Amino acid sequence: MLPAFFDSIVELITRTSTDLPPDVRAAVQTALAAEAAGTRSNQALTVIAQNIDQAESCEGPICQDTGMPTFEIKVPIGANQIWMKARIQEALAEATRRGKLRPNSVDSITGKNSGNNLGPGTPVIHFEQWEKDEIEVRLLLKGGGCENTNIQYAVPCELLHLGRADRTLEGVRKCILHAVWQAQGKGCSPGAIGVCVGGDRTASYAHAKAQLFRTLDDVNPEPKLAELEAQIMASVNGLGIGTMGFGGDVSLIGCKIGALNRLPACFFVSVAYDCWAFRRLGVRLDASTGAIREWLYRGAGRSTPMLDPAAATGFPRTGREVTLRAPIDEATIRSLKVGDVVLISGRMYTGRDAVHAYLMKNEPPVDLRGGVLYHCGPVVLKDGDGWRMTAAGPTTSIREEPYQGEVLRRYGLRAVIGKGGMGAKTLAALQETGAVYLNAIGGAAQFYGRSIEKVTGVSLLEFGTPEAMWHLEVKDFPAIVTMDAHGHSLHQVVEEESAKALAGMRG
Repeated sequence: MLPAFFDSIVELITRTSTDLPPDVRAAVQTALAAEAAGTRSNQALTVIAQNIDQAESCEGPICQDTGMPTFEIKVPIGANQIWMKARIQEALAEATRRGKLRPNSVDSITGKNSGNNLGPGTPVIHFEQWEKDEIEVRLLLKGGGCENTNIQYAVPCELLHLGRADRTLEGVRKCILHAVWQAQGKGCSPGAIGVCVGGDRTASYAHAKAQLFRTLDDVNPEPKLAELEAQIMASVNGLGIGTMGFGGDVSLIGCKIGALNRLPACFFVSVAYDCWAFRRLGVRLDASTGAIREWLYRGAGRSTPMLDPAAATGFPRTGREVTLRAPIDEATIRSLKVGDVVLISGRMYTGRDAVHAYLMKNEPPVDLRGGVLYHCGPVVLKDGDGWRMTAAGPTTSIREEPYQGEVLRRYGLRAVIGKGGMGAKTLAALQETGAVYLNAIGGAAQFYGRSIEKVTGVSLLEFGTPEAMWHLEVKDFPAIVTMDAHGHSLHQVVEEESAKALAGMRG
């Protein structure tokens, strides 16, 4: 039964995780051309372009957060969906074993990671019958950082800076603008959004996510929605949020809107945000063998590189970068200010949700004094007696806001690295303790993996590989000071300035 089906699904998963489709690549290229050379957004987009090429060339995950696998499948009448579902699950486990996916399925009651991306609700698989004699499989890998920025509005409602949103397309426009603004850099901007107008609460979110299976350059078949999509894209980049929330001219690379009928009492506007690492591919399979007949969204050959190899020279330097070696002393940290670009060498430790919760009740397994803590859940493979890190970009930091200030005070950290910025409690603790928050480029997992010279050890592995504390030796690891030890925050400035721009779009 379908002897090639398993291998075809493994290939689909691998390519989706490691090679962006042409429409997304073109959108990133356009964004890079729109940002002036030497700006923070241009530097970040240059890193992103390199990362895209690096991931494709080594067949490594574009982003270490390989997301929630969502399969949309169309099958001929009479196809054995139970058998196909079992083979998809096996293929997902195999791709995880090969390091193409990070183990992302966590038991919500016990907190235990399954280790193979399988468990209740993982993966998401939707089947639909059609009358064609072939199988179509589309896959979306949408990460947790952008998933956390999804938002649903019950209209009419009052929106900060925009006033009242009514049950009209103008009200929908306001909801979409607000959704992009509230995401800031936490969802790895510039991103793309899928929107659903109407439906019930669950169907509305599902239909919003389904819009992300459209290409960024298509035209909506509903004229009114096509006009609204164009209107959003013509105005939303005026918010000035920019890449990673650093400020800039491109905050969104796509807006796709669908609609469902609704109950008279309900009017939902649901927004599914996806990051620039917009991983979405598909295949059409032979119905008798399961072999790949055709690729969707892309051709069968190699992707065209984003950059000329001569331009892919690492982090674009200006000569003003500050070199740091960990452990770092307080005086050096207090000399830094928002906007400084640092290149870190020496020891570094990863620590995200589980590690921070652990540190609130237990002493750290390593000496963190003068150290650097990296908000990162990497993709790691066993390599003999040691470990090899194959993807290591930053995770969204705001989740650690309830813990970070206390961790800084207790353990003498000098730098915290993540993406998207942190809040007032962390900013106060940075000023009090003499530490900085450094923003790395979200999604650039291959780029940052090349800064890691060695994995020297691991603690708290019982939390699973994404949540463990990995001990790293790094060289010239680039990041930008976005919150300094003097009470200044670039994230706060960009949020306030973009709020003013948002208020100007009230209409």
